[in-house]
Amino acid sequence: MRWVNREPDRKQRLALGAVPILLLVIVYLFAAYGRHAGNPADKILPLPSGMATALWAQMTKVDVLTGSVVFWADTLASLQRLGLGLAIATLMALLVGLVLGALPPVRATFGPLVTGIAVIPPIALLPILFVALGLGETAKVALIVIGIAPVMIRDVAGHVGTLPREMLAKAQTLGAGSWQILIRVALPQAMPRLILALRLALGPAWVFLISAEAIASDVGLGYRIFLVRRYLAMDVIIPYVAWIALLAIAMDWGLKNLSQRAFPWAHGASH
Repeated sequence: MRWVNREPDRKQRLALGAVPILLLVIVYLFAAYGRHAGNPADKILPLPSGMATALWAQMTKVDVLTGSVVFWADTLASLQRLGLGLAIATLMALLVGLVLGALPPVRATFGPLVTGIAVIPPIALLPILFVALGLGETAKVALIVIGIAPVMIRDVAGHVGTLPREMLAKAQTLGAGSWQILIRVALPQAMPRLILALRLALGPAWVFLISAEAIASDVGLGYRIFLVRRYLAMDVIIPYVAWIALLAIAMDWGLKNLSQRAFPWAHGASH
């Protein structure tokens, strides 16, 4: 059987997916123990025991100013900013993308503007946002929205714009107007694509969040990582990065399952 025709089952996919992760862990352990054999005080590649000790310290350490546990306060602050930014961007992508994709005159008018905004590097706008909106939460959330919303809008609009013309013609034959087509035809077709666009935007959203927190914040996962880097505290940085990765994976998994359960017809027979 050719490789292109081999479809692993669930257990095989889990096993195959675990192989490269285990290889990376093994390579890291060999490198870390090799460095510590030559220099027990090495900070660049901390041992698992050192990372566990440092992470536990962060998870039990209470901030004297706020009275909150540092690790969980950082996590909560980052998730609040990320969640708000994702929610606003998703709502914008649904409303604007739906209208742009389904209504050609609107697409011709505002499509170039959306495209122009989408290609601007969001990080370049960070100083402008801090000047215009201050150093508070608004600028951080705005960076996430500006960074991912235009791309999500283009994705949803492009998907809606490629809906079969026969589908729209049948709806109009049955007497549907423009807004009825938007709600009854385009919206159901756009929802799975919207969730996919949100999944693809998770990575960039985390990048923009960490960047904003690193520059102007006093709490958050990005703030903590850039705070301890001056001490070369890799035993804190690596667990924090791993925690961010786990949060992102959990969010992606949740969105994937939501899409499969809510819109099974959009995922084909394999799901």
